Order: sequence, then C-alpha cells, then structure tokens
Amino acid sequence: MKRFWVLLFISVLALQSCKLSLSGGNYGEAKTISIAFFPNNAALVQPTLSQAFTEDMRNFFQTQSPLSLVQKGGDLHLEGAITDYRVGPVGVSSQTASTNRLTITVNVKFTNRLDSTKDFDSSFSRFVDFPSSQNLVSVETELIRQINQQLIQDVFNKALINW
Repeated sequence: MKRFWVLLFISVLALQSCKLSLSGGNYGEAKTISIAFFPNNAALVQPTLSQAFTEDMRNFFQTQSPLSLVQKGGDLHLEGAITDYRVGPVGVSSQTASTNRLTITVNVKFTNRLDSTKDFDSSFSRFVDFPSSQNLVSVETELIRQINQQLIQDVFNKALINW
C-alpha cells in the first residue's frame, strides 16, 4: 500500500512539472495570451465574420486554457487575417449543383515570447458542405460558427499541443 502512495505522489509531481492542462495544452511558463483583431482581407467579405472569428478565438482560449487574456503583450500572442471566404459547388447531379461548400481560410501568426522555437506563421482552411437547395443566407451564420470552431481548434492544437 505504501508503494501505491509513493507512485501516486511521484505521478502527480511529474504531471505538475509538465504544466499540462486537462484540455491537453502545453503552456510552459506562459500565464497570459493576447489575441489581436483578425481583419477580413478576403475578396468576398462577409460583414460579421471578423468580429465573430476574433471573439470566438478569444472565448475559446479563455475557456480551454488557464491563460489570462490581456489586450497587448501576452506571453503568447496570436494575430492574423481572414484571407479567403468562398462558396462553390462540389456535388453535381443532373448537371446542377447538389451540394455547395463554404470555405474559410485564415492566416495566423503565433508568437511565444518565452520560447521563440514555438513561433509559427501558418494558413488554416476549413469548409462545410450544405445542400444547394438551401439559400446561403439562411444557413450562413450556423456554417460560419461550425467553421470557426474547427479553425480555432486547429490553431489551438498547433500553438499549444504542437500538432
């Protein structure tokens, strides 16, 4: 029984020293994160996309990590822009589109002020297909929400889980 308690104690110490959270992120010594506004530089501009993406990103990092959100100068910093927003047909039946695809691409620059080997500047792209019988305007808000979640998870994984 004594052996069990010793092993448990050593395991707890090992996990604590790794600075891993329950969400799986590796934060090192970082305590704060700053996330700049992501402007929409795409050729096709959806008016609320920049605000929605930026706020979703900030909310995700606040709820899924122990990092405190600061306006500027965080130990970790994210910035970038929405570089593509497009809708196009992907499925064809009887010479008409049966499925359309909404694609959003963002460029993200991640700076780790405590460990510059973790810095990156990468492009992330995600899409959602929807039936061509649906008008984009009627489903756009939900599709953007879904794509934002996927993009933000990709950024989180690359920045803090090193995928």
